[in-house]
Formats: sequence, structure tokens, C-alpha cells
Amino acid sequence: MIAPPPVLQGEKTRLRPLLEDDLPRLVHWFNTPDVRYWLHASERPDATLETITQRFVTNWDAEASIFWIIETLDEKPIGNLRLLDIDPHHRRCELAISVGDVDHLGRGYGTDAIRRSLAFAFGDLGLRRVDLLTDADNERGLRCYEKCGFVREGLLRKRRLRFGQPVDMVMMSVLREDWMEA
Repeated sequence: MIAPPPVLQGEKTRLRPLLEDDLPRLVHWFNTPDVRYWLHASERPDATLETITQRFVTNWDAEASIFWIIETLDEKPIGNLRLLDIDPHHRRCELAISVGDVDHLGRGYGTDAIRRSLAFAFGDLGLRRVDLLTDADNERGLRCYEKCGFVREGLLRKRRLRFGQPVDMVMMSVLREDWMEA
């Protein structure tokens, strides 16, 4: 069983556990057009407090996932980062991140949060692999992930729908030994 997530301090960000007060903020972020465009949720109905509570609180599998709110160093919440499907037997997980406050996009906050979460995943959790899926046209995300050590592994053709249109996705991963060398 995975313990409640610790607070992690980066150079630009602080990762802290999700609080009930954060739920309305998640609703806002997930319904912001510039954020929703990149989420794997564009085909879902608009987020509500009920659906966010059900997705991230009621049905949250705390044994297999960790959820953090990303804050600036002055404690302004700007996004969320999750380690999903943590598999202690195969020592791997999936990373999901979203900077919901669009004023903080492209300023290195996501990179800092990912680097700190990878240190936790490879160090504290002893994982050997972290992977993610992102849209093939998500140039900002791809640059960020590659800066953090992720390598493109393959293209998943027409993997998801974005507002009714098929979108290719890229599978990426970073291995513990590659991350340690960097």
C-alpha cells in the first residue's frame, strides 16, 4: 500500500496532496478551453463538482495512484500531477500532468514538477520505468517531457478523439538508469 503523498519541493514548484478545497479549482481548470484541448477528456461532458469528486476522491484508488496539486513557491495552485497505475511488482507507473492556470504555461513549472516527481518515483518508490501518453501535436508538452528525460517510443494512430476528430498520440517513457545518468 502506498502512503499518502509527501509534499515535494522543487526549484520552482511545490507538490502537495489534493485537498477538498482544490475540487472547485479542478472543475474550473478542466473546463478551461485552452486546458481541455490537451486533456484526454474533450469528449466527456463538462466537469462538475460531482464528477470531479467522483473521479478524484470517491473512486480514487489510493493504493495504485498518487495525486498532487502543483503550486508555485508562493503557494499559488497552478495544476496537478498524478502517478497512475503504480505497479510495485513490475516497478512502473504512468505520469499525467496538467497546468490548469494558463498564465503559468511555458514558464518551466511543469518541467520542475515532473523532475521532482521522477526523483520521488525512482528514489522513494524504487520504480524502474515511468511512461506517459500525449497528443502527437502537443509540441510544448513533447519538449517538456524530453527535457525531463522521456524518450519517444511509438506513435499510436488515431488513439483518441479531440472534439470528435481522431488524434494520434505518442507513447513516451523514461527509465531509471537513463534518468540517473542525466
